[in-house]
Amino acid sequence: MKTQGGSSDAKRRAGESAANLVVDGMVVGLGTGSTAAHAIDALGEAVDAGLDVRGIATSYQSRRRALEAGIPLTTLDAVDRVDVAIDGADQVADRHLLKGGGAAHAREKVVDGVADRFVVVVDSSKTVETLSRPVPLAVLPDAEPVVERAVEDVGGDPELRTATAKDGPVVTDDGNLVLDCSFGPIEDPAGLASTLSSLPGVVEHGLFVGMVDEIHVGTDGDVTVERFD
Repeated sequence: MKTQGGSSDAKRRAGESAANLVVDGMVVGLGTGSTAAHAIDALGEAVDAGLDVRGIATSYQSRRRALEAGIPLTTLDAVDRVDVAIDGADQVADRHLLKGGGAAHAREKVVDGVADRFVVVVDSSKTVETLSRPVPLAVLPDAEPVVERAVEDVGGDPELRTATAKDGPVVTDDGNLVLDCSFGPIEDPAGLASTLSSLPGVVEHGLFVGMVDEIHVGTDGDVTVERFD
């Protein structure tokens, strides 16, 4: 298992592999992050070549990338279905994901969750036996101290995510704060997800449990695809 981030080539291969699943007439969920960005770029090239699709962005970042790539955008309230969502992950263990490094996990979970097919794109450094990174929580700003105490009560170590280019905390596209909560190795993702969802003030957590339909794992020379029934 690699411990460092994968190469740009590995991410590009994974993103392009997933983008090849998209056909004319589809509505596509556009994930956030460096690997999902490669999928957006590949879709943009396909649109330029005549592919007829519409995208639903999961963040300001993915929206901007899609517009630059020339992908027509729509919204959830304007469509009957999302055919496929292509999104990255911070860690992948079987069908379970940890997401939220880009603080877009609340919107991502909505779009990924309603899609007929949820396809994850990662480089091989993101695949692990057991999820272990801190779990991001999007929390209501006024509830942040309450959620911190609640996380500590259930065995977590919360840390308010701070911005790097400005003073103060990170604020999501929806106006929430982000708590990164360490629990060590997560042996029961479903149980922890249920616990975190029950905490008052938590808008969404970064555990995506059993949601994945397909995973494209890029390396410097190839892409491995795993599909789940």
